[in-house]
Amino acid sequence: MAHIIVVGNEKGGSGKSTTSMHIATALARMGHRVGALDLDLRQQSFARYMENRRAYAAARGLDLPCPECRDLPPIDESALAPGENPMDKRLAEAVAGLEEISDFIVIDCPGSHTRLSQVAHSLADTLLTPLNDSFIDFDLLARTDPQSNRVLGPSVYAEMVWQARQIRAQAGLRPIDWAVMRNRLGAQAMHNKAKMAQALDALSRRIGFRVVPGFSERVIFRELFPMGLTLLDLRDVGVERLNVSNIAARQELRELVRALRLPGVEVAF
Repeated sequence: MAHIIVVGNEKGGSGKSTTSMHIATALARMGHRVGALDLDLRQQSFARYMENRRAYAAARGLDLPCPECRDLPPIDESALAPGENPMDKRLAEAVAGLEEISDFIVIDCPGSHTRLSQVAHSLADTLLTPLNDSFIDFDLLARTDPQSNRVLGPSVYAEMVWQARQIRAQAGLRPIDWAVMRNRLGAQAMHNKAKMAQALDALSRRIGFRVVPGFSERVIFRELFPMGLTLLDLRDVGVERLNVSNIAARQELRELVRALRLPGVEVAF
């Protein structure tokens, strides 16, 4: 069976689609068969990123590794079992179709609580949660004391992950490996970085996730989207000499993929 990587966070603007794209294409570049699903049915940023990639490669005659990105299939609602949710059925069929041709399936979830996102989390072998480096975003994971920043308890998203873990346990599936990545790290604000690190460390032991390396705030990520490119494609499109920022960003991606500890993956890029 394919290993399912779910990229989830109920807050928009955390970099889920950029993260999903870079992980999916990195795995494809290393020779793995990769499927992709975008469950944000309104914005479709991940799917559009993939469309941009195929269009750019076709226009320039480039052979860029492209994961197999699919839409949720339509279904005949009259064929549903009594009480069966149509969205559950569409997601199940999409995953089943990709499992036949994939070693990994990367699922990008919307920045809000939806039925699709909830079900996808219960399918995750690896759950990756990008988190902007601020206590506004930290509140998604836990409630904190505003004076001391002491963790008071898990918040809504952490509760959803707990429920997904319970569903998997009841089904006899292996536990979710939950990793939280600190994303869009700025070069300054060292005091805030230290406080965030302490808070995440304390919370990780309490609700059971790992903290993994993330991406610094870089203009390059915004520039790549319209072309459907990732950091690993720059030399393929004629960039012979990478600047210091690009080299550092590639290293961040390398460290992230290595930290995810995906089965059968030897990081080589």
